[in-house]
Amino acid sequence: MKTLVKTFVAAAMIAISTCSMASVKPEERNLITADLAIDEYVGAMTEGQVANLDKLFTADFNQKICGKQDLQHSRLEMIEFLKKQKGIKMNCKTTTQIVEELPDYAIAKVTMQFDDFAKTDFITLVKENGAWKISKSVNSYK
Repeated sequence: MKTLVKTFVAAAMIAISTCSMASVKPEERNLITADLAIDEYVGAMTEGQVANLDKLFTADFNQKICGKQDLQHSRLEMIEFLKKQKGIKMNCKTTTQIVEELPDYAIAKVTMQFDDFAKTDFITLVKENGAWKISKSVNSYK
């Protein structure tokens, strides 16, 4: 009987420790590096991961889409658009590159290669209160 009790206690402890070591929920992630902020952006754009959007963009964020007709979107418009894309995965291959990184400022290039075209996104990131945020996005298509 003591062995059975010890076995149940051990199993319970394993279960509790496994649950406590589970990965951090997306809404609890702290964007402490530019790479983490870029990964969060790519996840939102290509996989519909929208849990951290309020933390991802600066208050004055804007997006510019270059083309025949230049378009601009505000922070609110971008967040609303991405929330509508929740759970939708894009059929593209994505590459990211930090072009320049300083202690509180960075520029990154994100390329999403689709079958018939590519979208290139130059992202400006700034560090605010210890967290990296995206302040500007300039897109072009080929």
